[in-house]
Amino acid sequence: MIKKTAKVRNKIRRSRGEQIFNVFNIFLLSMLLLACLYPFWYVICASFSKSSLFMAHSGMLFKPVGFSTKAYEKVFENSMLWRGYANTIFYVVAGTAINIIMTVLGAYFLSRKDVPGKKAVMVFIIFTMYFSGGMIPGFLNIQDLGLYNTRWALLLPPAISTFNLIIMRTAMMSIDASLEESARLDGANHFTILFRLMMPLTRATVAVLVLYYGVAHWNSWFPAMLYLEDKAKEPLQIVLRQILIINDMSDMSVGEDKEMISETIKHATILVSTLPILCLYPFLQKYFTKGMMVGALKG
Repeated sequence: MIKKTAKVRNKIRRSRGEQIFNVFNIFLLSMLLLACLYPFWYVICASFSKSSLFMAHSGMLFKPVGFSTKAYEKVFENSMLWRGYANTIFYVVAGTAINIIMTVLGAYFLSRKDVPGKKAVMVFIIFTMYFSGGMIPGFLNIQDLGLYNTRWALLLPPAISTFNLIIMRTAMMSIDASLEESARLDGANHFTILFRLMMPLTRATVAVLVLYYGVAHWNSWFPAMLYLEDKAKEPLQIVLRQILIINDMSDMSVGEDKEMISETIKHATILVSTLPILCLYPFLQKYFTKGMMVGALKG
């Protein structure tokens, strides 16, 4: 009854301007939603289409043209794709673990009030957000360090993102100082304060950073192209690039209908390489808004 009364009151209070705004808002957001979803839906439909009919089709695509799973059969038979999958999973897991450890340690150090020269260190860190050494100096640096053609070349250089470090530092600074003082009075050292006090209170921010770093590693391909020669170490995105841009499907023995089926194979490969990282979002979505807000309230 109370809910019904409140609903009636809200309905009465809405002015004509508010109603027009709501209708316009819903229409605009619906159009944006369609614009975002349609390319993904097109890829799904194309990947399940019969290759000959898809090649003859033009215009928008709202359902598979014919129905065939032949493209997926060829994709899943491709050993190059599975090797890229294994490498990418390794880079995502190991790289994200390194990122989180380094970011949390750096943020904890920079969030301490009694650290001498902290402002100067922050200036140097923020400087790297706007200026970098460049591609050639970076390549020479990797070569001199002996990291060229090793997996470490993809894991160590992006160990800390300045933007994510600032988010984590701000989240730690937002924790009430009295909690830390109480912990110190109870004899807690820095490791106890960090892992038993700070980490549980900032887990939403950590979850967001896991998402950021994980997606970045999953989509990363340029460092692998620069620093890796050994194909056995190439991530999935390099394999995807070879299929989409270089049109190299030599490992997919599709026989006489190679030209016909190549287009559907491309779409099937896009879908297979995209779905795993999309599945990560629902598990971290509940932390997303809270984690970002905690890290953005104080500067």
